[in-house]
Amino acid sequence: MTTEPTEEDRRLAIAAGAGDRRAFEQLVGRHKGALYRLARRYVGDADEAYDIVQETFVSVWLALRQFDPRQSFIGWLRTIALNKCRDHGRRRAVRRRVLRFFALEPVVSTQSFTSDSERERDEESQRRSQRLDQAVAELPRLYKEPLLLTTVGGLTQQEAARVLRTTTKAVEMRIRRARNRLIETLGNGSETK
Repeated sequence: MTTEPTEEDRRLAIAAGAGDRRAFEQLVGRHKGALYRLARRYVGDADEAYDIVQETFVSVWLALRQFDPRQSFIGWLRTIALNKCRDHGRRRAVRRRVLRFFALEPVVSTQSFTSDSERERDEESQRRSQRLDQAVAELPRLYKEPLLLTTVGGLTQQEAARVLRTTTKAVEMRIRRARNRLIETLGNGSETK
């Protein structure tokens, strides 16, 4: 990553922290796609990822006055997004326990409104993508977070280490273990449909 986007992000963050809504809108435009990809891989669901991105930007807007411009804006933003993903995971676990307690099944619609030819054309690609999303979502947090921060979030291992408050070597090791688990899971995934 070049220093130019980081400097531009800092400038926009300072302006947004002073109440400039246009600067905030530019920050949202610059980073919403990357945050969505991070959240989507973390939780494995498109709609939930969208909600997490919205929650992240609400928190960012409320906390911009506390942003330290000497720090990396991208790292600060990814930390907030990661915390929102963690919060979501805790809420989902509570929801599952409540549903299990009341013996209720969540209602999930799998209907697609695409034509047969489109569905046939995209089916295999969607299945692979869903398997990957699910496999990443099921990784232990210890492995999932450094993997997503670096591959989807665009951070270097050193930046991810700062966000996760660990060492670069630990991030490197956790990413390697995450990838190995994904290879194991996805290698065996063709047998389970």
